[in-house]
Amino acid sequence: MQAQTIRISAQTLVEKRRQRDCSILVTGATGFIGSHITSALLRQGYRVLLLARPDKQLGAQARIAQLLEWLGIGPKEQDRLKVVEALLDQPHLGLDQTHYDNLAQSIDEIIHCASHTSFSERKRQEVERANIKGLRHLLDLAVQGRCYFLHHMSTAYVAGKKSGPCREEFVETDSFTNVYEETKYLGERILHEKCEDEGIRLTVYRPSIVYGSSEDGRSLRFNALYYPLRTILFLKHLFMKDIKDEGGKRAEQMGVKMGKDGSLRLPIRIEAGNGNGLNLVPIDFLVKAFMEIMDTSLEGGVFHIVNRRPKTIDELVAYTTRYFNLEGLEAVHEEAFLEKSRNGLEILFDNYVEAYKPYMADARIFNNDKTQSILEKKGIQCPDLDYEVFSKCMEYAIETGWGTNLFEKHRQ
Repeated sequence: MQAQTIRISAQTLVEKRRQRDCSILVTGATGFIGSHITSALLRQGYRVLLLARPDKQLGAQARIAQLLEWLGIGPKEQDRLKVVEALLDQPHLGLDQTHYDNLAQSIDEIIHCASHTSFSERKRQEVERANIKGLRHLLDLAVQGRCYFLHHMSTAYVAGKKSGPCREEFVETDSFTNVYEETKYLGERILHEKCEDEGIRLTVYRPSIVYGSSEDGRSLRFNALYYPLRTILFLKHLFMKDIKDEGGKRAEQMGVKMGKDGSLRLPIRIEAGNGNGLNLVPIDFLVKAFMEIMDTSLEGGVFHIVNRRPKTIDELVAYTTRYFNLEGLEAVHEEAFLEKSRNGLEILFDNYVEAYKPYMADARIFNNDKTQSILEKKGIQCPDLDYEVFSKCMEYAIETGWGTNLFEKHRQ
């Protein structure tokens, strides 16, 4: 099918943004990335519409208000914000026809951050409903209305199972590590075809693994990088309690020992494969990169928001043992388990982190030349996850109970 004429010229787009004469719809604003992008848009003077759904405790408006308080967004910025309670997985977003039509006609640009990030095959139906069905409903809204630019938050891991370079372009593959990668890939394909047919400009942003702020360690989510570390801390507390309160029989069976200096020896070899380590970017860098690409790339495209220096498993193990006062953790290649089979503690650890193991042994290399050429002009660089930043992130995670008392902590 021949592409339609693009809905807006680059010159008009620049002028509308310069005058802030545009309304931007954001999905996923109650999530980690979406909330931070919403905050940046409001601080830069944009008018923002948020699609949000209620949860069991709070309505959509209350959820957004809680997040904006956490993000430090004041009343003046909030004057440019409107929250629409809607359901992406429902036809017409669960709205009646009049409200749906009015919404469609009020949107100039869309930033789509809503996503189901589960890796579990058991949750395939839920993930597909969010990442495919919800995307199609959003596209219906964009096509019906006056939307002229769609910004899609994807993931660098749409590259699927492969080794070596992954370029900043739409890819073709049919092999994935998990359902999340697969559905994000399919989402990109749907968007690319539909936006081209309808004359809607499209930018796809592909971050790697996102963690908390490199400036103060604050985060809204504690999965990905955090989950294996939380598992290690859980095991430490489990065996410390066993040694102190139960005589240490379970610890002895697992080869766990307490050192004279108070350290704990956890004999866990962590499989690092023969890969490049974890490609990690802090949320503050992601937001800066997103805003600069959005401002600069007027014709759209695909951009990898990644770290040119992945963090090796060796480095992360060293940080972990130092911060949590541990011994015995060791990053090894997969051949080590052929020479000596896994011990009971290693089997236990592997069971906990099974979903993340492919990323801990990742051999993908994300080319980001296009992104870099934009960011370098403004001096935007990805901060290194050094020990100082790691410590800030761990301190905040522990203080907030890995997110369980996140907003209570903020109000203190």
